[in-house]
Amino acid sequence: PESLNLFPLDDIFIEKTFVPEECVRAVKVGDYVRYHYIGMFPDGKKFDSSYDRGNTYNVFVGKKQLIEGMDKALVGMCVNERRLVKIPPQLAYGKQGYGDIIPADSILHFDVLLLDVWNPEDGVQIKTYHTPATCPRKVEVSDFVRYHYNGTLLDGTLFDSSHTRMRTYDTYVGIGWLIAGMDQGLLGMCVGERRIITMPPSLGYGENGDGSDIPGQASLVFDVVLLDFHNPRDRITVTNQKVPEPCTRKAVAGDFVRYHYNGSLLDGTFFDSSYSRNRTYDTYVGQGYVIAGMDEGLIGVCVGERRTITIPPHLGYGEEGTGTKIPGSAVLVFDVHIIDFHNPSDNTEVTVTYKPEGCDKQTKKGDFIKYHYNASLMDGTSIDSTYNYAKTYNIVLGANQIVPGMEDGLMDMCVGEKRHLVIPPHLGYGERGVKVPGSAVLVFDVELVDMEEGLPEGYMFIWNDEVSPDLFAEMDKDNDEQVEPSEFTDYIIRQVNEGKGRLAPGFDPYRIIDNMFSNQDRDGDGKITVAEFKLKADEAAAHDEL
Repeated sequence: PESLNLFPLDDIFIEKTFVPEECVRAVKVGDYVRYHYIGMFPDGKKFDSSYDRGNTYNVFVGKKQLIEGMDKALVGMCVNERRLVKIPPQLAYGKQGYGDIIPADSILHFDVLLLDVWNPEDGVQIKTYHTPATCPRKVEVSDFVRYHYNGTLLDGTLFDSSHTRMRTYDTYVGIGWLIAGMDQGLLGMCVGERRIITMPPSLGYGENGDGSDIPGQASLVFDVVLLDFHNPRDRITVTNQKVPEPCTRKAVAGDFVRYHYNGSLLDGTFFDSSYSRNRTYDTYVGQGYVIAGMDEGLIGVCVGERRTITIPPHLGYGEEGTGTKIPGSAVLVFDVHIIDFHNPSDNTEVTVTYKPEGCDKQTKKGDFIKYHYNASLMDGTSIDSTYNYAKTYNIVLGANQIVPGMEDGLMDMCVGEKRHLVIPPHLGYGERGVKVPGSAVLVFDVELVDMEEGLPEGYMFIWNDEVSPDLFAEMDKDNDEQVEPSEFTDYIIRQVNEGKGRLAPGFDPYRIIDNMFSNQDRDGDGKITVAEFKLKADEAAAHDEL
């Protein structure tokens, strides 16, 4: 080829010094190109260079805006291809030359690097290279999108990237907030989709570029991944509902709900989970204690239900997000599992599951009862069972020995009767819980095994027979006109053993007797005198005594 420098050329000679592996686009007649070049004579002397000017040479091909040889040499050239082009004078500046720069009849050599090519007829070109498995919704005009992108020129030169800023680009689509090519290129995208959007300068930054990294008349290439989008008119959506049967009650505004959740962004990025804290999220619903979308999404749930709640940002954390985990303008996706709920106005719910015939004696305040129970949470989690210990649970009704809700549920019950009790937390173990989660609704399946009738309210001891008129003398065994604690205790125990009197069932008899003695020992000197001794019927103020 070098020998051709010494002889006249009939036509251009092209040596391809670099050919890219992939030809993004090849030049055709009528295309507009941007290229760098070095112009030399055959002896290697440079006469011109676009590099020296710091700008590409930009021109239409095949429209006689170039010397004829260059017009021919650029056709078929690929972006990033490099050619050494040798042009004879008749296809260059001929016998006239070009001023003082190019003598007449000069063969010209051009080292050409093609950077960009487009055509005035070009529109936006879209190439999707990853499509998500499901696409329930596609971007439309006026949607607000959040996406990452790498922006390059057609030759691969990076001019911008949202990834380097570590934050998405967030904008409305189709209303002129973006360059026209991007406004068009984002339409129809799915969350998780990846596409290459290529646009001519007329749909990008035009003749002047952006004034910094994007030159004038440059084609632009954006590698985009869509992370999420919504429309300002969106409401929450509820999907993937799994409702247990039966569902006897649904949550309403004002209820207190305990639920587990996994929270993620629309692209699947995880941001929070109640499971990782090993405790439910507990809140009132419909009263503004949680974000508006969750407030709405929890209305109508059943205990045990699972649902996915998708919340647009204007019903979530808005334009600001939460800082680190939830970006601004992010759509939120919550997979929730309802553990239980109640209302502060709830009472104990009593369902009789079995009632024996001939139920003539029912439990009341003061009765000593024995019962079995299975205790669980609303989601079925077992808490405790008396059957595990092979013995009943024994209490005195109305003596604050059990939670108020259980007191209510065991009233007016017959021996042998079975009941299903649902106890709200304010009648159970409250916000803190005791061996159960705070604010948990409790479920008890109970069976009354035995009962012993209690004494009338206010009494810890009653006489079965007439009271002896010589009661004090009978107690005062040593006739010293005062009753010692041992004399008092021996006497009461003897009356009980002989069936003449009854102590309140379910309590330590000696503690009851000590209390009775203290009530009679009015001056607290450790003995009872005749003046101190009174029957309960003779008392002005009621307290537990004779």
